[in-house]
Amino acid sequence: MSVSEQVAALEQAGRCVSQVRVNVQQALKNLQSFSMVNGKLDSDLLDKHQLSCYELAFCAAELAASDAVCRYAADAVTEDELAASTALAFSSEAVSSVIQRLIARAGDMGLDIAELSGLYADSDIRELRSVYGSGEFLASVGATVSERGSTRLPTLLNEDKEMVRDMFARFGADVVAPLAEQIHREDLDIPDEILQQAAELGCFGISIPERFGGLQPDDRDDSLGMIVVTEELSKASLGGAGSLITRPEIAAKALLQGGTQAQQETWLPRIASGETLCAIAITEPNYGSDVASLGLKATPVEGGWVLNGSKTWCTFAGKASLLVTMARTEPDPALGHKGLSLFLVEKPATPGHRFDHRQPGGGTISGKAIATLGYRGMHSYDVFFEDYFVPADHLIGEEAGRGKGFYFTMAGFAGGRIQTAARATGVMQAAFEKALGYSRERKVFGSAVGDYQLTRVKLGRMMATLSASRQFSYSVARMMDEGAGQMEASLVKLFTCRAAEWVTREAMQIHGGMGYAEESAVSRYFVDARVLSIFEGAEETLALKVIARNLVGNA
Repeated sequence: MSVSEQVAALEQAGRCVSQVRVNVQQALKNLQSFSMVNGKLDSDLLDKHQLSCYELAFCAAELAASDAVCRYAADAVTEDELAASTALAFSSEAVSSVIQRLIARAGDMGLDIAELSGLYADSDIRELRSVYGSGEFLASVGATVSERGSTRLPTLLNEDKEMVRDMFARFGADVVAPLAEQIHREDLDIPDEILQQAAELGCFGISIPERFGGLQPDDRDDSLGMIVVTEELSKASLGGAGSLITRPEIAAKALLQGGTQAQQETWLPRIASGETLCAIAITEPNYGSDVASLGLKATPVEGGWVLNGSKTWCTFAGKASLLVTMARTEPDPALGHKGLSLFLVEKPATPGHRFDHRQPGGGTISGKAIATLGYRGMHSYDVFFEDYFVPADHLIGEEAGRGKGFYFTMAGFAGGRIQTAARATGVMQAAFEKALGYSRERKVFGSAVGDYQLTRVKLGRMMATLSASRQFSYSVARMMDEGAGQMEASLVKLFTCRAAEWVTREAMQIHGGMGYAEESAVSRYFVDARVLSIFEGAEETLALKVIARNLVGNA
C-alpha cells in the first residue's frame, strides 16, 4: 500500500473503533441508570452487574489499545509499512472482539442484539474485518516478520530515550539473560552481580529526582523512561530484573508525596544508589486488593510504634533492608483506609528463602518465601511482625502523615500498574522472538514451521498484539507525565497482562513439545506471564472497582 492508502485505512479503523465505542458508552449509561439511587451511584446495585462491568472494562481497554496503536502507526507510516499493517490487524480483531462481548451480554447491558448485529453490516466495519482480519492478511504480516527475522518496529522515541533503551537492552542481554534460566530453575536470589551493575546504571533511581541522586528530572515525572527501561529488563528476565524498579518507584512516590524533608533527604539517595534495597509490605493474608480493610496493627509507644500482625506477597523482602509497610494506626475500623499509615521498617538484608531478626528490646520480624510457579529470583514472602519497634521518625510524614498512608501509595500504585504493563510487554517480546526464531529453524513434514499459513497467522497476530501493548503503554506513560492517566494505567495493565498470557501461550505452542520442556525459555515466559494479571492490582479488582466504576460513574 502507498502511504496515502495506509493513512486512509488507519482513518477507517479509527471510524470503526469510534462506532463500536458508541455502543460501549450506551451500555455504560444503561448500567449507570440501573445503579443510581437519589442521583448517586450505588455500589451494591452496581455489584449486581459485575459480569457486565468486567466485560465492558475489557471492551474499553481493547478500544483504547486500538486507538494508541493506530495513532502510532500514522506517525510511523513513512518509516515502516509494517507499523500500519500490525495496527490494522489489531484493530480488526479488537472491533470484532468488542462486538462479540457486547452481543454476548446484550440483555444484561440493556442493549438491542439486532442493533449490535447490524454493526457487522456497516461498510467500514465489514471492510476492516474482511480485509485486515482475513487469514490472508494476518499471514502476510507474519510472513513479513519471518522474512525480516526481526520483530522490531520504529520506536519513535527521542534520542535520549533510545540511548537509555539501548543501554539497558545491552545490560539485559549481556548480564541478566545468561543467568535467567539458572535463577528460575534453581529458585535462586537475584545474584549480586545483577544488583550491583543495575545500581551502577542508575536502575533504582529511575523514578527519583536528580536532586536526590536519581535519574528523573527535578521538574517533571518520566514515566515513559521508566517503562522503556522496565521492558528491556523484563525481556531479559521478569524475576531476575524486570521488577527491580517497581519497589523503589512505589517507595519513592510515597516519600515524595508525604515524606518530610528530612525523610526524603535521608532515604531517597540511599534508594537511588541501591545502597538500600526496599520491599513493599501492603497485602495481608485475608486482604489482597482490598487495601482499606488491612489490619496490621501499629500501637503508639514511647519514641515510636510497635507493629503486630502479618503481611503476605511481600516481594524481595529477604534481601531488602527497608520494608515500606502499611499499618493501621487508628483502632476505629469504621475509618477504613483513613486509619492507615505508612512506615519505613528497617531490617537486616538476608539472602535465601527465610529471615528472622530479633531486636534488642525483644521485637521480632520473620519471613518465609512462598513457593511459586514462576517469577523466581525476587521471591515473595509471608512476613510476621511481633512487637516490632519502629521509631517515630520512620512514620512517613511523621505525625502529619498519620492516617494518610493509603493516599501516599496511590501515585505509586498507578506507576506500578503501568510498569507492570511494560513488564508484560517485555515478556511478550522475549517470547515472540523465541517463537519467531524457532519457527524459521524447525522443520515439520519437510517444511519450516514458519512456512505454514497457520503459523504465519499466529506470528501476525502476536506481532499486532505486541505492538498494541507497547504503544498503549507509551501512550499512557505520556499521559501520566502530563499529570493525568491514573485510570488509564489500570486499563493498560488489564489489557497487556491478559495479552501476555496469550502471546506466551502461542509462543510455547509454536515450539510444540519443546515448548513444554523446562530447558526451553518459552516455558519460563509462560509461567512468568501468569502472575502479571494477579499482582499490582488483580484483574478482577481493576476491572470492577477501578475501571468500570469510573466509566459507569462518568458515562
